[in-house]
Amino acid sequence: MADPADRNSADRDALDRNSADSDSDSADHAPVPERIAIEPATAGDRLDALRVLDAAMLETDADDLSARIDAGDALVARFERTGSVVGALVVTRPEPGRRHVDAVAVRRARRGRGIGSALVARAVRDARADPDADAITATFDADLRGFYAELGFAVEPVEGGRLRGRRAVGSPDSNGG
Repeated sequence: MADPADRNSADRDALDRNSADSDSDSADHAPVPERIAIEPATAGDRLDALRVLDAAMLETDADDLSARIDAGDALVARFERTGSVVGALVVTRPEPGRRHVDAVAVRRARRGRGIGSALVARAVRDARADPDADAITATFDADLRGFYAELGFAVEPVEGGRLRGRRAVGSPDSNGG
């Protein structure tokens, strides 16, 4: 059994690795689950990320995922002990100044542990660090309203019964609209 002091140290290390500047909102700092690392996806993660996204029944084009990885717009959640990918997030840039969470998924056995929140929080921090980004958005089903609202997204209905979340990430005087 692991020594509790080691586990607390591992938790602090994980939070240190995945934290942003202290001036960002607390929603930017969703706690990273123990033994999980949130990091940019690499070309070697492509197949594993596709499997995670496919298992969640999200339509993801393999070539587009490769392009997003090459652009630095894909993240993975990795189980540190085995190195396996347990979650993935893909961001697109549909227009200047805006990043869009195109897909986020976590392996079924790992859901409900904060991995998805940690992935989205990292995407928000990455967008905040980009001087050209003003906002990050996501379009999702109604059952995810609370998930995105807890991460600081202003949520509004859009066509087809879906919802859109928008979070300002630019200068402090940016608004959420």
